[in-house]
Amino acid sequence: MNSLAARIRLHRMGAKKRPYYRLVVTDSAKASQGNYIEAIGHYDPIAEPAQVFIDEEKAIDWLKKGARPSDTARRLLVQTGVMERFNELKKA
Repeated sequence: MNSLAARIRLHRMGAKKRPYYRLVVTDSAKASQGNYIEAIGHYDPIAEPAQVFIDEEKAIDWLKKGARPSDTARRLLVQTGVMERFNELKKA
């Protein structure tokens, strides 16, 4: 697979009116709810406060390979500090 076509996006799971999301790496040409390459975290917006877990090493590895996050995925990566660490590694 061409790593430049990879996207980091949310994959909705959970029951009706009880969303739960996985943060996944997928081919940008595939459907957003289709098969994905690798799960790198999860996000539970229903919990108080919302729970976000991202495997930092996997996320940075995919960002180095050229994977582009969606707007919401980017917000979660910034919120957890992954984007800041990735930018520091890029400068070094």
